[in-house]
Parts: sequence; C-alpha cells; structure tokens
Amino acid sequence: MRRAHHPETGEITLMGVMAALSDPIRVGLVRVLADGQERGWGELRAPVAKSTLSHHLKVLRDAGLTRTRQEGTRCFVVLRREELQARYPGLLPAVLAAAEDEDVGHQVAVSPSLQESSL
Repeated sequence: MRRAHHPETGEITLMGVMAALSDPIRVGLVRVLADGQERGWGELRAPVAKSTLSHHLKVLRDAGLTRTRQEGTRCFVVLRREELQARYPGLLPAVLAAAEDEDVGHQVAVSPSLQESSL
C-alpha cells in the first residue's frame, strides 16, 4: 500500500468536507469515529462490501475528515476533530448533532466483540 495523502489543515475545503458528508454511510463512519478512538478498518461494520467501505474511508481521508495509519497489513483510522474545529469552528458538532437527531448513518457500527474488548 502506498502512503496515504492527508491534506494539511489549510488545504481542507468546505466543499470537499460537505461532499464527503453527502453520503449516509460516510456520516455514519464519522459518527462512529467521533468518540475519538482510533479504529482498525476491520472493526467498522457497514451494510456495504469491503471494497465500498474502503472507498468511503478514502473519500473521508481525501477530504481531510480522517487520518489513516498503516501498521503492517492493518489500517487504522481516526477522526481529525481538532483540525476540523480549527478550520471550521462548530461545523463538526453541528453535523454530528443533526445526524443524531435525524438518525443518519445509524447502520454503521463498531464490531461488538471488538468494542467490548476496548473497554
């Protein structure tokens, strides 16, 4: 796997962020990652094929919403909360509140067995 590109905070654009958040699966991924935990890609559960999940994670990374780290053959992802807050103050909390209120992305979750072991 080649090294993933992560836009610098100043390179993150509002249109890129909004486009990335235009899909309910990606909103669900952001909701799951909003707890601040770094998650292995294998921990994330969504009603899509693995290749489609990988595509959604790439869209979020390219837009600057997440940071991906590779360790051997495993990939880990974390929400770039501080960078997003610095670039667009209040945007992420507003998106998360609206997604919660409208139940957008509810079908995305963390694997229960993996979630329990991290407690």
